[in-house]
Parts: sequence; structure tokens; C-alpha cells
Amino acid sequence: MRGFTLIELMVVVAIIAILASIAYPAYTDYIVKTRRSAGAACLMEQAQFMERYYTTNMGYAGAVLPATACTSELSDHYSFAFSAGPAAATYTLAATPQGSQASQDSSCGTLTINQAGVKSPTTDGCW
Repeated sequence: MRGFTLIELMVVVAIIAILASIAYPAYTDYIVKTRRSAGAACLMEQAQFMERYYTTNMGYAGAVLPATACTSELSDHYSFAFSAGPAAATYTLAATPQGSQASQDSSCGTLTINQAGVKSPTTDGCW
């Protein structure tokens, strides 16, 4: 007789289950880190806009963040807004995680950057 026995089939299923139990958490960690990197890049783009605004208007007061492609692409995962300011000489921008990103990214949380380029949190891998 040719074919597979039930035991051979169950061994293959068990091997696939073990591989999947290792691969899926690694994949979700990769997705969280990728979204965090995209959020940080988008926050840097917003900070560059603020610097251009300062150059044109000699202050940050009255600035409104533009709706860029990155903010609309990441809107399900991050919200971008001022956490402080904008005042005449200062501002602080924040990228606050939302939805699944907020629940899965407990190590970094909200990313911020101010007019001096100070980023937080400063733990490894957040920025």
C-alpha cells in the first residue's frame, strides 16, 4: 500500500504548528517596529515643516500641521498633533499610537520631538 499513515501526517502537522508558533510572534514584532519607524519618519517630516514655517514667519505661533501622505497612511496606527505649543519660539510634536499599535507597542508608546530636535523616549529602538 502506498500513501501516508495517520501518524506521519500528525508529525507533519505538529512540525508546522511549532514553526508557526515561533514565526507569528516574530512577524507581529516586525510589523510593530516597522510602523514605529514609519511614525518616527513622519514625525520628522512634520518637524521639518515646522522649521520651514519658522523660516518664513519668524516664529512657530499660528502653525497648523499639514495633511501629508504619511499622516493619512498611518492614521489607523498613529495620530500626529502638537503636544505643546506652538508658541513663538517652541513646539512639541507627538505621534500617539492608536488601535493595535497602542496595545502592541508598550515599550515606546508616544513619540515626541521638539524645536531643539530632542526626541523621546530615548530607549534603544524607539527612534
